[in-house]
Amino acid sequence: MRILSENTSLNVHATSVVRRVVSIAVGLFLGLTLSLTSVQADHPVSSVVSENPTPAQHLLTPMGNSVAPAPVSPEKQHGWHQIGLASWYGAQFQGRETANGETFNMNDLTCAHRSLPLNTWVKVTNLRTRKWIVVRVNDRGPVPETRIVDLSSEAAHMLRMRSRGVTRVRLDVIDMPQAVEMARLQKLRVAREEAAEAAPTDPVN
Repeated sequence: MRILSENTSLNVHATSVVRRVVSIAVGLFLGLTLSLTSVQADHPVSSVVSENPTPAQHLLTPMGNSVAPAPVSPEKQHGWHQIGLASWYGAQFQGRETANGETFNMNDLTCAHRSLPLNTWVKVTNLRTRKWIVVRVNDRGPVPETRIVDLSSEAAHMLRMRSRGVTRVRLDVIDMPQAVEMARLQKLRVAREEAAEAAPTDPVN
């Protein structure tokens, strides 16, 4: 009987130790989880999907001649995109200096954006026609807060939006290899479209 009583006491003690260990482990786990949650709340992930982002405090004109350029933002990330209105600019700014020091050429595939780093490659999709092109950010703008990007005249022409003036678009940041491949596909698509437009039509009998 004494042996049985001692075994029972040992079992109770062992159970108590196990419960204490489990309790400590759970407490540590919950504490770590709460700490990580607090850190994430203080430092949210910068995944920007916005139609009208907060403009930089110092914004350039479409030609980058007024004030200091916008600071480099955390928006240049994989998966970043933005949806909103696009406008375009052309002959009236031809030959002027852009924000990155280049001379503006309305026949180049470039654009002005408020906060994306200069020389970022962007895929621009016309959400009305689903046509897309690849452009490079070389300037700051647009000035109206209702718009998210100013395209060069040629970029607007290729998106079939020049006559409309303003069109709803989607912007997707892409890297250099993607830009090269998309530019190749873009040239093939444009060549096919031009060939189709130039092809003679059969006379109606």
